[in-house]
Amino acid sequence: MTNGEPMNDISFRLIQLAGKGYCCSQILMLLALEIQGRENPDMVRAMSGLCMGAGNSGGICGVFTGAACVLALYGAKGADAEKEAVKLPLMFAELSEWFEQSACGSYSGISCTDIIGEDSHRPDPNRCGRLLVDTWDRVLEILVENGFDPANPDIYCQRS
Repeated sequence: MTNGEPMNDISFRLIQLAGKGYCCSQILMLLALEIQGRENPDMVRAMSGLCMGAGNSGGICGVFTGAACVLALYGAKGADAEKEAVKLPLMFAELSEWFEQSACGSYSGISCTDIIGEDSHRPDPNRCGRLLVDTWDRVLEILVENGFDPANPDIYCQRS
């Protein structure tokens, strides 16, 4: 995963979580929950439905869909009294554009199959690991740029 680059704390944490059997989308949600000091095994379990391209289909990359879910964790409606953050659609658009152009620019597309190849039935540690680190960093940037505190999802001054 490091390709000669020094390993940072996130890279090390990704290796730990992957070693425990979590997939890409689950890892992103675990990182978000950890930064908040929370646990939610049901949500982490549900995130496995996005692994290897939703339902293991090889479709759209679970790193992308997992990242979208993390953004939604902060900005989407989750209870009757809540409203979706006004900036959430923009945040999704920022993620999508970045993921397609920057993160997956060297691949033939943004599906799991495009990234790891049609013959592969499991993630490529180097490709997927780098994609996870880069995407996690971009998700944090998007959150902060749009007024969210990644450590405290309740702090957002323009939710309505």
